[in-house]
Amino acid sequence: MKEFDILKHELVPKHKILNEKEREELFKKYGINIKQLPRISGSDPVIKLINGQLGDVVEIIRKSPTAGETVYYRVVVKG
Repeated sequence: MKEFDILKHELVPKHKILNEKEREELFKKYGINIKQLPRISGSDPVIKLINGQLGDVVEIIRKSPTAGETVYYRVVVKG
């Protein structure tokens, strides 16, 4: 049986772990800190596939019918 890659499914948005520089730019741009970000579980199937670790900041890019794309940020928590 062939394995299914959920990252290629049309309903799964693109996920990317931010590096340290990108994290700092995000925090500076919005005047926030890591504790103010919404959370995503470390047991989330996509987080597992991209090897997300506790404390990583993940950028999620979703398709939007009105805006084209919308960008969300989440911090990985224990899951």
